[in-house]
Amino acid sequence: MTGTVYKSTGSWYTVKTDIGEIYECRIKGKFRLKGIKSTNPIAVGDIVDFEIETDNDQVSGVIHQIHDRKNYIIRKSVNLSKQTHIIASNIDQVFLLITINNPPTLTSFIDRFLVTTEAYSIKTILVFNKIDAYDEETLLELKFLAHLYQKIGYECIETSATTGVNIDKIKTIMIGKVSMFAGHSGVGKSTLVNAIEPGLDLKTKEISMQHSQGQHTTTFAEMFDLSFDAKIIDTPGIKGFGIVDMDKEEIGDYFPEFFALKQDCKFNNCLHVEEPKCAVKYALERDEIAFSRYRSYVQMLEGDDEHYRTEEWMH
Repeated sequence: MTGTVYKSTGSWYTVKTDIGEIYECRIKGKFRLKGIKSTNPIAVGDIVDFEIETDNDQVSGVIHQIHDRKNYIIRKSVNLSKQTHIIASNIDQVFLLITINNPPTLTSFIDRFLVTTEAYSIKTILVFNKIDAYDEETLLELKFLAHLYQKIGYECIETSATTGVNIDKIKTIMIGKVSMFAGHSGVGKSTLVNAIEPGLDLKTKEISMQHSQGQHTTTFAEMFDLSFDAKIIDTPGIKGFGIVDMDKEEIGDYFPEFFALKQDCKFNNCLHVEEPKCAVKYALERDEIAFSRYRSYVQMLEGDDEHYRTEEWMH
């Protein structure tokens, strides 16, 4: 039988067939994907083949094959630096939720996430949430940030899960697609998803006032079928996002505004750091490229993964 993985709890996988039958499945023996040192060999969104087993009237499945993935979102595992964690696979688009404060979403996190989705050609929409909670100054900061990413070519949507601003717009974009929702803990992801599909009733977590960030709970990604011909993958809050398996030479290609200028650099393999006649650095000097983006790029080149530095790396 063939089905799609809707939920993973580490040892058991909820698999749904095309005709809507749901089976709890496990992996037979040692199951590892070739070339991927992942903490989770099977991820939500995977299409798998499985066999039915009956044990004491309990029906379950045993997964023996995983189909090739169209794409996936992967990051460095938080606790095991040499291992990776596949957040979800076979995604049509990602909505990355961003809050200016309470908790703050740093541009370094946004840029790392975008580099990963660019690498796998996954469309990403930036959702600036909680606009009802911001004062005038914070709203200006939000507008500046949204303009920065719109200029590069990313779609940016301002939302409020509590007042319903632009919820219908997001629903329209989701029709007929598998959408993953991601962001830091506390950005209002579950509240937004509940506003999109009230029947889901996802658990929401209060913001921790002590650290101004969401309560981080160890949960797993899960896919849901929605009432308006859409699928959603809800993911646990992500704290850090270490990029995986990228050569220094290719990181710049996943910054669209850098890639557009690459042909104008003197050297084909220009890293846009110390090389002469670099079109990217020239554009940076003329404020045609955002400094925050260039800083993120250099941090990635230096391998500064999980520990984002907020100080300026150059003076």
